[in-house]
Amino acid sequence: MPIPSAVPSRAELIDHLVRTRIAGDVATPRENNLSHYRKLANGDRHYWLGLELGDRWTDEQDVLAVMAERCGVVDDPQHRSGQDTIDPELTVGALDRMASVLRKAAEANERVLFATGHPGGLLEVHRATAAALRAAGCEIVEIPGGLQADEGYVFQFCDVAMLERGATLWHTHSPAPMAAILDGLAHEGRPLPDLVVADHGWAGCAGQRGIDAVGYADCNDPALFLGESEGTLSVVVPLDDHVTNPRFYDAMTAYLLDAAGLTAQF
Repeated sequence: MPIPSAVPSRAELIDHLVRTRIAGDVATPRENNLSHYRKLANGDRHYWLGLELGDRWTDEQDVLAVMAERCGVVDDPQHRSGQDTIDPELTVGALDRMASVLRKAAEANERVLFATGHPGGLLEVHRATAAALRAAGCEIVEIPGGLQADEGYVFQFCDVAMLERGATLWHTHSPAPMAAILDGLAHEGRPLPDLVVADHGWAGCAGQRGIDAVGYADCNDPALFLGESEGTLSVVVPLDDHVTNPRFYDAMTAYLLDAAGLTAQF
């Protein structure tokens, strides 16, 4: 499948997102989405992604309504199985809003922290964004050494914080690694980030602690969209966060950085 080599137009990006199933008819089945919405509503904190949702989202149908509005899943509660969707127009709209946040960060030379719980899919998206902000004059926050969380080590590779276990980059929804970073910075007397760009519990934890946070989320990870709806996170971009080829995200990253007025550092 051809991958655009230049910055795509909005229409070209939407076409690319649908062809690669980053948006449109995505691989995540409806059954999985509804199961996660139900578990979040039932108070399973694994699905809260570091946010404190209290008793505000105890109705699965309320969660579904937000996901339909902000992610583009099918809004019919009777649609219980089969295909589900992410609206590519919502994906690109959220990329435009994230670009505005990145532009302001570059103009203010902010301290920015990048982290991912999905290294198999989103590591290069975060790395390229970090490199572009560094080139624009931002400080990319260096995390403290020796941090541990969830029986693994929190470390930084290509300016992106991740969890490592047994010499393997770990897929994690947990907020504990981000908590370890923020607590470690405070322990060293260093300033917290002005902005966090992340996903999963890394983004949720940062937003919950009052740090300006933007991130990416799949249609089966509703918590961050709920956080965005409540103002705890500034922007959440809906997408399939682990498609078959991580290079498929390059066109999206190029669009994002161009919209932010940043030079891509691929």
